[in-house]
Amino acid sequence: MTSDDFARHIIDMTQTLYRVACSQLSASADREDAVQETLRKAWEKRGRLRDERYLRTWVIRILINECHNIQRREKRVTPMEALPPAASGAQPPLKAALLSLDERFRMPILLYYIEGYPVEDVAAMLHVPKGTVKSRMARGREKLRDILMEEVFES
Repeated sequence: MTSDDFARHIIDMTQTLYRVACSQLSASADREDAVQETLRKAWEKRGRLRDERYLRTWVIRILINECHNIQRREKRVTPMEALPPAASGAQPPLKAALLSLDERFRMPILLYYIEGYPVEDVAAMLHVPKGTVKSRMARGREKLRDILMEEVFES
């Protein structure tokens, strides 16, 4: 893969990378840092990619790992008391419900339903078997339904 081809593919997936970062990180600056660091790492290590068909999967996996790195750093740096309280009603109910899910349920749902990746690609990105992706999506949908039903009955 030439440098121009690599750059073109990366530019095409920039919005996807930012949406995945949004599902992982709450601060805009952290999202931008994660995407930027992902692009840097992917560029430096592009020679390690064995099969060009898996470029998207490979880059998203780098992004997920980078988001985890930022989250680990934030845990060590920011005390919980310093976090601002969540603004009620600031986000649409579905988005708020999705963000409230545990990451292991949120990521398969985001990658499959929002980004449109097939189950096989989601499994490769998350390093889990296809059956695990399917069961996590089913559990995630159940949890979303429970959260959203709770909001309906509370209103």
